[in-house]
Amino acid sequence: MNALTLFGLFAVTAMLLCYALEDRSPWFILGFAFSCILGSAYGFLQGAWPFGLVEGIWSLVAFRRWWSESRVKKAKRAPKKRR
Repeated sequence: MNALTLFGLFAVTAMLLCYALEDRSPWFILGFAFSCILGSAYGFLQGAWPFGLVEGIWSLVAFRRWWSESRVKKAKRAPKKRR
């Protein structure tokens, strides 16, 4: 097993763990987004550019989900204004 294979194993394992724990915190969604970037890098480095491209797009989707989810959580924690 070479370093590139270990890197790919780490990337997809991080993706799996973060995906499984997404409901616990928006930080796991962000972790999933970063691990998708790692998966994308792995795909490009190993020569599987379609995999790298799709993982890159998936990371953008995950970042958007994190942004939306973190804004919803902040809105729920914010004190309500009285009239």
